[in-house]
Amino acid sequence: MSFMDKAKDFLDKHDEQVDQALEKVGDEVDKRTGNKYSDHIDKGVDEAQKRTGEGDTVN
Repeated sequence: MSFMDKAKDFLDKHDEQVDQALEKVGDEVDKRTGNKYSDHIDKGVDEAQKRTGEGDTVN
């Protein structure tokens, strides 16, 4: 099993935790940029969440 296969397997098994981590990272980036790019950051986080595991599990 290649590294990428292992990474995809991990993301599938831990989708909720990955989505929560992405949300926290997005919040931190938003804070550090003075909330100047909130819309862009939110869109990026949403797209990343859609592409990991079974999809977005954070509402």
